[in-house]
Amino acid sequence: MSFDPGNRLIAALDVASEPEADALVARLGGAPSWLKIGLELFCAAGPAIVRRHAQTARVMLDLKLHDIPETVGRATLQVAQLGAGLITVHAGGGRAMLEAAVAAARAVGDARILAVTVLTSLDDRDLDAIGAIGPTAELVLRRAQLAIAAGCGGVVASPHEAARIRAIAPPGFLIVTPGIRPAGAEAGDQKRVTTPAAARAAGADLIVVGRPLRDAPDPAAAARAIAAEMA
Repeated sequence: MSFDPGNRLIAALDVASEPEADALVARLGGAPSWLKIGLELFCAAGPAIVRRHAQTARVMLDLKLHDIPETVGRATLQVAQLGAGLITVHAGGGRAMLEAAVAAARAVGDARILAVTVLTSLDDRDLDAIGAIGPTAELVLRRAQLAIAAGCGGVVASPHEAARIRAIAPPGFLIVTPGIRPAGAEAGDQKRVTTPAAARAAGADLIVVGRPLRDAPDPAAAARAIAAEMA
C-alpha cells in the first residue's frame, strides 16, 4: 500500500475544544499536510471532529489505545471508520493487542496502526521508577521489533531512536517522531527532543509539532519554516 507523506509535518491540535481546534486549523492555513487529534480534543469534541477534518486533511488519531486485545480490537474497529490515516496504540499492550488493532483497521479501511514505543516525556530514571526494563533506547528498539512482527504500519518514537529503528525496519515502515522543537524553542515536559532537520536526517518519515505551532504568532509561517527545514 503506497503512502503519501505530504510535507511530513503533523500539526498537533492540542487544544481543549472544537472552536479552538477550528481556529488553529484556520490559522495554520493548510501549511502542514497532517493534523493530529489527540486525547484531549477527542474527549471534548468526540468522533465527529475526526470525521470532519478527515474530509479535508490527513489526520493522525492519537488515542494511544491500551487494553486487552479484544477491547482494543473492538475500539479500533470503531475509530478506523472515522477517516484517520494513522491511529496510535501502545506497544506496551503486547503483540496480541497490536495484532488485534491491525486486523481491525484492515477490516474497515486502510488506516495504518502506529505503535507508541516509549513516551518522549520519559527517560531512563522514569522507566526505573515504573519498573520497566531500560535503558530507554533498548526498550524502544524491542517494542519497534514487536510492532514489526505484529504487522503495524509504523511506530511513534523519539528522534533519538529513529536511526536504530530505521536500520531494522522493513520498506514502507513509518517512523513518526514527536518531541520536535525548532532551535531555541522550550522543551516543556519533553525529555528526548531534537530539531526537525535532525529528526528527518535520523530517518523520521513524519514529525509531530505541537506547542511551537499552536503558540506561534503566525502558525502558518512557523509550519512552512519547519517543512522547509525538513525539505
